[in-house]
Amino acid sequence: MKISFTLVAVLFSFSAFAQKNMVLPHGAIFGIKPDTTAMVSAARLEAFMDQKTRISTTIRGRVIKVTQQKGGWFDLDAGNGKVIAAHFKNYDINLPAGLKGRTVIVAGAAQKQFIADDQQHFAGDTVTGKKQHSVKANPKRRLSFEATGLMVDK
Repeated sequence: MKISFTLVAVLFSFSAFAQKNMVLPHGAIFGIKPDTTAMVSAARLEAFMDQKTRISTTIRGRVIKVTQQKGGWFDLDAGNGKVIAAHFKNYDINLPAGLKGRTVIVAGAAQKQFIADDQQHFAGDTVTGKKQHSVKANPKRRLSFEATGLMVDK
């Protein structure tokens, strides 16, 4: 009797520790619940920003990957091979790795990142040669997003 009780206890403890990939239900919220009244698609965010360098908005997009769970760092698909690098303003947020591939609604501030070539253009300097091409090597990371809240949509 004692052996069967011990065996059952050990099996339950293994199953409790094995649940690292938790299932995220629809509507799971991290941080502050986002306002969904004026939502923009992640693919249309850059066009929505127009000439502004920073705006506060709510976007809807698919999570490509969770780059760092502690602090809530993740990448959103912005369409056409573009990526929006997002992170939480509050570092106490921990995102599960199971968020990968899910559609989420994220509230916060979007900001355009300027590369060195853009800054030299604003200063009136021009760059020619190899340096100009190496600066534009990663055009995918043009937008960043500082999130205050995230809600799992699908």
